Amino acid sequence: MSSAYINPPEMPVCEAPLGIRYDFLDGARVYLPELEGGAWFVTLTDADSGLVVYQNEIKTGVLKSKKRYFVRFEIKIQRRSDAGDMEPVFQHVLDLRDQNVVVQIPVGTIGDVFAWFPYVSRFAAARQARVTCVMSPALIPLFEATYPELRLMTAAQLEADSTLQRAYANYHIGLFFKDTENTLQPTDFRHVGLHKTAAYILGVDPSEIRPRIALEDDTRPIAEPYVCIATQSSAQCKYWNNPTGWLDVVSHLKARGYRVICIDQKPVHGAGYVWNRIPHGAEDETGDRPLAERARWLKHAAFFVGLSSGLSWLAWAMETPVVMISGFTHPTNEFETPYRVINWHACNSCWNDPREMFDHNDFFWCPRHANTSKQFECTRLITSEQVIRTIEPLLNIE
Repeated sequence: MSSAYINPPEMPVCEAPLGIRYDFLDGARVYLPELEGGAWFVTLTDADSGLVVYQNEIKTGVLKSKKRYFVRFEIKIQRRSDAGDMEPVFQHVLDLRDQNVVVQIPVGTIGDVFAWFPYVSRFAAARQARVTCVMSPALIPLFEATYPELRLMTAAQLEADSTLQRAYANYHIGLFFKDTENTLQPTDFRHVGLHKTAAYILGVDPSEIRPRIALEDDTRPIAEPYVCIATQSSAQCKYWNNPTGWLDVVSHLKARGYRVICIDQKPVHGAGYVWNRIPHGAEDETGDRPLAERARWLKHAAFFVGLSSGLSWLAWAMETPVVMISGFTHPTNEFETPYRVINWHACNSCWNDPREMFDHNDFFWCPRHANTSKQFECTRLITSEQVIRTIEPLLNIE
């Protein structure tokens, strides 16, 4: 597994007869002690499909399933004597009811966690399990009050705690770009969307679900009508690369009587020779501020205009209408919004193309048209007019 996740104990934690041990930490795991005068005959089955995924005779050792996502595994162990007779020894079907289960979300990025976390709650309810969810400490305060059925902790707390040592099962949520054999996810996340990949990993209903957020202060920050925007992102392909786009939209919103509030973390961001700045005319509410403060701004905004980024997911969680400008992702990658802006005439959706491998270290990643006149055309060719037409139905709606 990736070092981003905390590994379980080397030895399976659940006891079975004759010194056998088992658990479902990173897939099904079975330890078989050395058997004198014979051998173990082990069958591992997908209990829901009836498919035998492993069957073999083993003298001693640890058996681990290839699949690490939720599968209702059945473990069946028999003992073969020297005379060739088969004796049933142990049989167990994965059942998470009232069991300690750990779900790890190792990333600190806002959008990923807001996309995935609701499915952890759905998973706990569907399986009737006692679930501990590991996530960024910056996000735990937003969820603690609204998800009392879950135990939330940081990775550091998990390492210092014996929770994983006592867990019956463990699941990892993430974007697994190189999982060509679908070991960590049943289907490539690029096919099912950023949020729904968590549902498939956990084996629950993938229908869309918003996270529930509690704000200590949810009062309106300003009296006048306003719109929130966020223009920054972690790679240039995610930006709205139309050179006058934000200027035109901000000007239009102000002319219609709205204050325009920029809630990005950074007023300036970029790399090399390209630096993206807060649009002229927008009010600067950027900075290293708590997410709860940004959520408060979003809750009372008329609507939000942003990119395929974390603040769009936060706006969606706050039930604020989201105008999302994105070309490098396909609309199925994000939550459903009637205000999604994409230009189908331009190159698009490279992020959701399994043939293209995203390079986290290349700020100017453009896999199909890098260093050509078509670079970033997916958003460069999204016009101000298209975005303004999209937001027009949202103006002056109380």
